[in-house]
Amino acid sequence: MELLQVEKNKIISSLGKPMQLRGTCIGGWMNMEDFINGYTGTEHALRHTMVETIGKEKATFLFDRLLHYFFGEDDIKFIKSWGATAIRIPLNYRHFEDDEAPFMYKESGFKRLDKIIDLCEKHELYVILDLHAVQGFQNTHWHSDNDVRHSFFWHDKTYQDRFVALWEEFARRYNGRSVIAGYNIMNEPCVNTPHGDFPHTFFKNYKPDWERMNRIYRRIVEAIREIDPDHIIFLEGDNYSKLFEGLEAPFAKNLVYSSHNYTAAGFGPGPYPGVADAKTARVESGKHWDLDVQKEVFNSHEGTQFAQEYNVPLWVGEFGSVYNGPENEISDRLDAMDDQLGIFEEFGAHWTTWTYKDVGVMGLVTLDPESEYLQKISSIFKMKHALNTDDWMIWLPGFKARQSVEELATHLEEVVNPEMSHSFNLSSLSQAILTIYAGALIQPEYAKIFKDLSEEEIDLIMQSFAFKYCKINDGLLNVLEKHTNNKNSSIKVGQ
Repeated sequence: MELLQVEKNKIISSLGKPMQLRGTCIGGWMNMEDFINGYTGTEHALRHTMVETIGKEKATFLFDRLLHYFFGEDDIKFIKSWGATAIRIPLNYRHFEDDEAPFMYKESGFKRLDKIIDLCEKHELYVILDLHAVQGFQNTHWHSDNDVRHSFFWHDKTYQDRFVALWEEFARRYNGRSVIAGYNIMNEPCVNTPHGDFPHTFFKNYKPDWERMNRIYRRIVEAIREIDPDHIIFLEGDNYSKLFEGLEAPFAKNLVYSSHNYTAAGFGPGPYPGVADAKTARVESGKHWDLDVQKEVFNSHEGTQFAQEYNVPLWVGEFGSVYNGPENEISDRLDAMDDQLGIFEEFGAHWTTWTYKDVGVMGLVTLDPESEYLQKISSIFKMKHALNTDDWMIWLPGFKARQSVEELATHLEEVVNPEMSHSFNLSSLSQAILTIYAGALIQPEYAKIFKDLSEEEIDLIMQSFAFKYCKINDGLLNVLEKHTNNKNSSIKVGQ
């Protein structure tokens, strides 16, 4: 494999050959998430609860087996088979460093990561390392393993020093490894939320702190470059990779800029083309979506405009559709995905879908509904659905918890400010009350399921995550193959 570099608005190999990064994100592996892995709450809180409930030795074994089966060589071969050229691996700093032992790095985390990197090199699949959860939390949401809803990173030098030092460690270990496409230094930063995720975080009222963001970005890039002068560094925009206007102009070689482009057309519910009614603050809802609107939204995205203004490559690091809504609308979500990918390809943007594998929400590969794992945690799924604990899933109507949060959101708007964004107010309350608080209440119930099981029984259950026992979302696979110009995928589950 050849080391990748940046030349104007292109990514090229060291021999000058253009390279288009197309692939998927391996969410739920070295940064676990509730809707991906099937539990509730945050990863580090779950790990703590599991140790308290079933003991350290059994808990360690359980998580080791889950991650072992979740992603391996069979998955890599399948991803390569449909024409992908790269994967993005989200990483949680806790796999590499303990809060009680800062600046001391855990070989167990690097050993697990290195095994996959070596397999990707064997099958000629580039790897983008993505620090998805950083020390002190770079945003206030569950996907940065944050259960306190405050972002401490941006205003705490100690956290920043640890963040820089960890990237220096990555750079020392992977300097010169051509299989590494580059370093995605931080997932979805949201700089100006030092006191929590108040209702001004999204949309018009958010106020970026560009001086702070640019200062820290320059520091981390310069630190990596002292050790590794060659690998691409991927930089994301503020406010969950949506805002780029105040980012410093490219200030070093081999920089690529990354936007995240979720749309209501991919979430629904609602037909496509047609009016999408997504109940999440991350996407614009309640308007008609079609191909022309998707083009307009993409072209007006600050990430797209930044890439055009400075003639640099654009990588859409995350986008995707959800498939756990109404059965008759799955084709609509796939059509929206098809149109979005066509727009990226026409522009020349690099892309990785969110996400590769999960328990049945938006994955290209999903666990079999009849699998040992999903059967074993069926009671947890009932709680998750009744309490709408997974913010990323389609919010199910008609449930008491959902109605109660909606009533509270409306009451707050009536009392405090009727001009509040109802969708964001509702989303913020839902995450604080249901995703975090209710999710934490459910975690002991999840842990108890495994309390009296032997290691052999736990291993058997966790094999449910192995590729050969999973199902492929054939509709999504067809869409991806269309845009990788690959119609010859022959690898199927079980092979």
